[in-house]
Amino acid sequence: MEIVINGELEEIKPWTISQLVEHKKLLAGSLVVELNREIIKQDQWQEVYLQEGDKLELLSFVGGG
Repeated sequence: MEIVINGELEEIKPWTISQLVEHKKLLAGSLVVELNREIIKQDQWQEVYLQEGDKLELLSFVGGG
């Protein structure tokens, strides 16, 4: 199925958000997920299945000084 991730069209399996984050080898601790303009809390990632046509933003925050 196709979804938009950070503005790019991607072909993915019918995964949960958690499975996608794991597949992309992203660090969950510093990641914010926005799905169709709604922030999804990390404790919900295993329950939310991605759907055809979804728009997903994966934002990583890095601290520094």
